[in-house]
Amino acid sequence: MIDVLQVTLILLRLVLFGLSLGLTLISFQAYSKRQSERLQYAFIGFAFFSMGVAMTNLTTQVAVGGGLGRDLLYLQIAETIPFIIGFAMIYTSLYR
Repeated sequence: MIDVLQVTLILLRLVLFGLSLGLTLISFQAYSKRQSERLQYAFIGFAFFSMGVAMTNLTTQVAVGGGLGRDLLYLQIAETIPFIIGFAMIYTSLYR
């Protein structure tokens, strides 16, 4: 049975994945408009961030199905929140 902590972790990881995909899309659009080497590297970097977040989401889903200890869930939630804040700040700075 999935408890509140597991649902919270899954939702946080989905928000993180959405933010990383948004940043990847913005960096691709910027690179498409002005094809510079810097923007190409930024796009590739954000694409790898997105892949890493996707892999983390998959491992979280598998681990939640197998049952994690509560301490590990707290640590994974605490680990996800700074990434969400960081990606949100980068997203805000690029979107404005």
